[in-house]
Amino acid sequence: MGTEKLKCATVSVIGRPSCGKSTFLNSICENKVAITSPVPQTTRNRIKGIYTDVRGQLVFIDTPGLHDNKAELNRRLREIAVTALRENDLVLYMIDATRAPGPEERDVSRMAAQCGRPVVICVNKKDLATQEQIDRTLEYLAEVLPGNTPLVASALEDSGLDEVLIALFAAAPQAPLLYPGEEFTDQDLDFRVSEIIREKAMEGMRAELPHSVFVEVEDLQMTDDGLLLIRAAINVERDSQKGIIVGSGGSNIKRIRTEAAKDIRRIFPGRRLNLDIRVKVSPNWRRNQSLLKSMIK
Repeated sequence: MGTEKLKCATVSVIGRPSCGKSTFLNSICENKVAITSPVPQTTRNRIKGIYTDVRGQLVFIDTPGLHDNKAELNRRLREIAVTALRENDLVLYMIDATRAPGPEERDVSRMAAQCGRPVVICVNKKDLATQEQIDRTLEYLAEVLPGNTPLVASALEDSGLDEVLIALFAAAPQAPLLYPGEEFTDQDLDFRVSEIIREKAMEGMRAELPHSVFVEVEDLQMTDDGLLLIRAAINVERDSQKGIIVGSGGSNIKRIRTEAAKDIRRIFPGRRLNLDIRVKVSPNWRRNQSLLKSMIK
């Protein structure tokens, strides 16, 4: 791949919680880069997804959904998103067409309008939205970001995403690639494994419990005979939450282990897997400043 006319840009992906940013990233990269969940603020880190083709490279930073909440965890998540706006070349603003714009949406729109970077707007979830909802969203965007032509897409169905990529490459500067062309993420293995386990643990939970969960990969080893050994801990804040994660007779933790193993095997094809997952109680971990600093980057 020649480098003389290639384009390359880092792209902040911003939007309200659950607008489809992680689904978009996974669709673009054709691999599981970010976990998805209907629960707001699933994403806790600046997750990089890398898309490369003959035009060049786009490095997407999937930021936590911007959410107006004063809790320490939410403040740190918001700082990540705001910092990404300052540091990256382009902004992809995703908006969920099925939800009426409210104060949080206006906050995100204001940040997009004032970021000082080229902004591409993706009106997402056209597979779920009515035409009336799409028209309402387009009218809102014409008001808050005039002169910008939004693109309507479905990240879940991978529809309309080529047009989003065309717009991003059009706005990207000419520059050499930041990563080898075959890479689709720069996440380390421990992080990817912990996020897979966290996703499976969150499935089917009531609204608050997912935010009380974090996952540590305590050990990850590859033996010479092709065995992958992983020991991980799902941490919750209270004993009652531990009971929910474990489930009656251990049924839920077995489900988590089985479903997580399927995704982990896709990362390590051809290797046998020994996955040990335990549940631990870590009271008030969301108020632990040093822990938050280490886990949210």
